[in-house]
Amino acid sequence: MEKIFRLKENGTSVRTEILAGLTTFMTMAYIIALNPNLLTNFDVGSQLWNGVFMATCIASAIAMFCMAFLANKPFALAPGMGLNSFFAVVVTNIVGLTGMTYVESFQAALIIILIEGIVFIALSILNIREKIVEAIPLGVRLGIAPAIGIMLMNIGLGSNAGIYCEGNGFAAPFYVMRDFFGALTPSVIKGSMGDAGYHAMLLTVITMFVGLFVMVLLAKKGIKAAVLLGMLVASVIYWAGEALFLGVNPFASLATASFAPPFADMAQTTLFKFNFAGLVQVGWFTVITLVITFCMIDMFDTIGTLVGTASRAGMVDAEGNMPNMKQALLSDAIGTVAGACTGTSTVTTFVESASGVEAGGRTGLTALTTGVLFLACIFIAPIAAIIPAAATSAALIYVGVLMLMGLKNVDFGDMDQMLPVSLMLIGMPISGSIGHAIGLGLISYTIIKVFSGKAKEVSALTYVISALFLIKFFLVV
Repeated sequence: MEKIFRLKENGTSVRTEILAGLTTFMTMAYIIALNPNLLTNFDVGSQLWNGVFMATCIASAIAMFCMAFLANKPFALAPGMGLNSFFAVVVTNIVGLTGMTYVESFQAALIIILIEGIVFIALSILNIREKIVEAIPLGVRLGIAPAIGIMLMNIGLGSNAGIYCEGNGFAAPFYVMRDFFGALTPSVIKGSMGDAGYHAMLLTVITMFVGLFVMVLLAKKGIKAAVLLGMLVASVIYWAGEALFLGVNPFASLATASFAPPFADMAQTTLFKFNFAGLVQVGWFTVITLVITFCMIDMFDTIGTLVGTASRAGMVDAEGNMPNMKQALLSDAIGTVAGACTGTSTVTTFVESASGVEAGGRTGLTALTTGVLFLACIFIAPIAAIIPAAATSAALIYVGVLMLMGLKNVDFGDMDQMLPVSLMLIGMPISGSIGHAIGLGLISYTIIKVFSGKAKEVSALTYVISALFLIKFFLVV
């Protein structure tokens, strides 16, 4: 282990790395079920759902093994949120455009992901992606980690913990921040959710904050496993609350769960199932536009996550550059190709990696641990599924708060930094896209420099990237 991952050099140990990998896994295990839900329009139990489930586990594991052995970095990868929703919309549009079935359209859209991955492999080998990272001005880079922090807090208090109840006919969930804390009085939200839903919401809120405070208190005592222990405490409290107060058996799903991997379904629907004939029906202009769109979103989502998380972990130099960035980006690209070949949307570096980094993860052993757990989920997915959202929300909020500390490095007396960083701080949680927020930051930075007579301070590549984002925002249809 020492020879492969250089643990002593990075100030860590096998125990710390494994705990960090487990922490990362627990905060992002939701993607294992959510990704096939989104990509198949919640067609749970279908052959396509089973195929995407298998692809999610396998492609994520392959990407993380690459991150471990090529880059020796603690970052976890999986099909990206936002990108998977966009992929599902693309598939639905192909259905309407060509009249093919959803599965046939899905198989055609996988070719777009394959092309994206191949393009990224070429760009990574040629160091072009690394040069794009270096083209991001230091002032903008300094704001990426805090912006991701607010985004994590927004996920933790918002979309990660939703309660479905009779108040809206199960059409959409009620969320902690928007609905519970947004209600004028408790009676208002209780009237909307009903007794059962309101009590479930109470349990979620209490569990979330108990988990958060446990993490803070343990961290103040210098315990590196604070995030993992806090999640375990929160999980136990939630399970006990379900049994004692809601009359629900938290482990009921395990009784009827199947632990047999659906290999046959993946082979039938997604494994190397590229529908080239179907893609031709879509039209080459549309295909090229989609490839460029996926590339830009994934490019800057990955760059933002790597730069932001590495900054928080102290893995960057004085100029904000991370060693082995090329290898980390190449791992991401290989993961995307693996995802296309097995049957899922773009694989990208996950922002939840920050939880493992905060738990002490500093080398590829963290990524390897998370990858092994993802691979194991082919057999133990029902167990991963019982981790309550309230527990993972506590971890996301805690890590988000820690990443906000990066704001101390931003010079808010300098408008060249202040405006781009401010736009990223608000843009990232609202848009849900790290890449789009970075685009806003780069555009604003470039415009300020040009119109304040400092155009020469902006690199040529920064101009190109800003122009591409302008085209994407305003001209790509």
